[in-house]
Amino acid sequence: MSALKIKKGSTKHSAYNLRPDFSDVIETHTLAVLVDNEAGVLARVIGLFSGRGYNIDSLTVAEIDHTGHTSRITIVTTGTPQVIEQIKAQLGRIVPVHEVHDLSVEGPSVERELALLKVAGLGDKRVEALRLADIFRANVVDSTLESFVFEITGTSDKIDAFAELMGPLGLIEVARTGVAALSRGQ
Repeated sequence: MSALKIKKGSTKHSAYNLRPDFSDVIETHTLAVLVDNEAGVLARVIGLFSGRGYNIDSLTVAEIDHTGHTSRITIVTTGTPQVIEQIKAQLGRIVPVHEVHDLSVEGPSVERELALLKVAGLGDKRVEALRLADIFRANVVDSTLESFVFEITGTSDKIDAFAELMGPLGLIEVARTGVAALSRGQ
């Protein structure tokens, strides 16, 4: 049986989906989870996903309040609306979790990711890589006679597009931070 990947907005019909209030639409959601910054909390949160077979597309974690020992976990995941609601409810039941926010439904948000891309090339390919980096506002953070390391910040789609264009020019390696996100306004 082959794996079937469903994009946001598409549907997969099932004979078992007899309830009209349930949706087969696979959606991408960005969750911001505020937790105590203590040993084992991240493992418990991630264990919730792995134990139930939920996928994590992006994961970032950092302490946001040194005095209050609070960290923010940003998770990008996909699932039907029912699965997303189940994930949020189960996250909220984990004891060190203080808040769970679904930035995808709470209003406008800002998402950014940082990536480093190593590109090797000589001659025309080297010039073209620099030209494209300028268009994408990527910075050269390291350079040798045979390669560059570019730093690019933006949406995941922007980074994907830049990496795709660098592929034929000599893309060697990519390192990505994962998505950091905040809701807009108050």
